[in-house]
Amino acid sequence: MDIDLPSIALLCITGFFAGAINTVAGGGSNLTLPVLMMLGLPADIANGSNRVAVMLQCVVGLRGYDKNNALDRPALILILIPTLSGGILGALTAALLPNLYLKPLLLGSILCMSVVILVRPSMIAHSPDTVALTPKESRMGWWGLFAAGVYGGFVQAGVGFMLIAALAGGLRYDLLRANALKTLCALAFTSVALVVFIIFGKVAWVPGLILAVGSMTGAHLAVKFAVRASPNAIKWFLFLMTLFAVAGGLLL
Repeated sequence: MDIDLPSIALLCITGFFAGAINTVAGGGSNLTLPVLMMLGLPADIANGSNRVAVMLQCVVGLRGYDKNNALDRPALILILIPTLSGGILGALTAALLPNLYLKPLLLGSILCMSVVILVRPSMIAHSPDTVALTPKESRMGWWGLFAAGVYGGFVQAGVGFMLIAALAGGLRYDLLRANALKTLCALAFTSVALVVFIIFGKVAWVPGLILAVGSMTGAHLAVKFAVRASPNAIKWFLFLMTLFAVAGGLLL
């Protein structure tokens, strides 16, 4: 892959929008993966290189959410247990279930979320003073996190929507705190996956790091938007991104 000025600009701009989208909603990889492959990277190398940007944008996003007291620190371990358990299972069985079956499942889940946001927003758009549940107190929340973990272990792209559904719908977090915990889970997923990709030599570091520059900038600004925006604004942004993710997924 040749890196020239237009390629650098394209990676930075794409990374910026993907980082912002991932930090407040999800589906940013629908932008970055096609661009990486368009620039000449094989699909597996593009997938591994994309994880560099996702991991670093999660670090920036998580730091921003925590700095603004949006991260529920006492719940971290309880949230990560079902999520990473599912992630390990998904990674171990990835070879058994082709993406051919996972893609329609993901798109259907995202589309259902967009309908819920539009028809019954109260199911996920809780007020900030709503008392959240722990995974021990909500079977739906526990299994939702586990299912998101399984999917994340397979392919990860779009897993942010499933995590928001589990955290906001199952555990009754408002969308700001749900996004903060979603970013934590994504960081955990991506860190493990990136190590695997590095071991198998599936990371092109130069395009991955250039993409990360834009992604980190987008994540930084997205957190500023999220902590200042009204819950209704975040809800509608999430709704638009679910539709974008479905459209992008159908084109891939």
